Amino acid sequence: MAVRVDQESRESQGPWSPEWLGEPSVPGRASGPGDPGGPAGPGGSGESVGFGAAARALGLNTREFELAVQLGEVRTVTTGLGRRVACEELRRVTAAEGFPEALIARLRVVGTAESAELLGITQGRLTRLARGGFFAPARFYVNRYRAVVWLYLASELTEFAVRQPELLSGRTPPGLSAALAAGEDWRAAKWRSRRIGQLLAQTEDPWERAAVLASVLGSVELASAVADPYERAHLRELRPALVRTRPDAGAVRDVIDKVVTADDPREIRRYRAALASSLDDARRARSAPRPGAGPEPALGDRIPVPGRPRSLWQKLIGRR
Repeated sequence: MAVRVDQESRESQGPWSPEWLGEPSVPGRASGPGDPGGPAGPGGSGESVGFGAAARALGLNTREFELAVQLGEVRTVTTGLGRRVACEELRRVTAAEGFPEALIARLRVVGTAESAELLGITQGRLTRLARGGFFAPARFYVNRYRAVVWLYLASELTEFAVRQPELLSGRTPPGLSAALAAGEDWRAAKWRSRRIGQLLAQTEDPWERAAVLASVLGSVELASAVADPYERAHLRELRPALVRTRPDAGAVRDVIDKVVTADDPREIRRYRAALASSLDDARRARSAPRPGAGPEPALGDRIPVPGRPRSLWQKLIGRR
């Protein structure tokens, strides 16, 4: 038994197997768009596995699994060991109709050339539609020329084609042509909006939610929005990473920083408004840590404040 428990704590020693499901683990709370921050379902408060083991169980590579979690295809639980996947969740996903082909199809991402081929249009029209904000990138990477390469969900492109077929042929709408001529490009903003929504779905803690909203503001904007230096420091401490980067990514860090930071005045105003509302709730729940103020409450003792942050953010992202 001691050997088996040790093997489970070091999941890289072997692939996930159903035998692990009978082993109790760490209590957790569900996290994900399907059940953001609520109590974990059956199995969520008991046995769970790490992300590596869960990915192997689902037959996904690291990037596919990361995207599955971000999209809410695989829900996670928060435990004393960090975010993990409840074994009951693995049962749910693998028992779904069409698994694994249907899951992999929903996770398929395509670049500009493949996106254009999928929609039966030129790459130029595809880029114009993407810059106009008609669909949101699911992820991006920086190539060796330090250029941003946007990737889109194939399933969302197909839905767009069904929803607005008139945009796939004929002349570009005058309004879009004018916006593009003025230099508008909504790809980064659309990606940020999607990513912020994903991160907000992973927590109900009011300070963590405020930190998510603060994560897209530059240092000058954040200082203007949050005057208290202790609150700013607390937000920086809690701020999540919008993208994973390698330690040696210095050459592309400036490019990534531009993508993850809001730059359009209208977008900045929306994030500042949402942050102000979220901070009001955070302050009511507890004060930001200050020197000599004693330790912060444990995670389980923190008071979630439902209401305005989520509803306000949903209203704000509905506007461009």
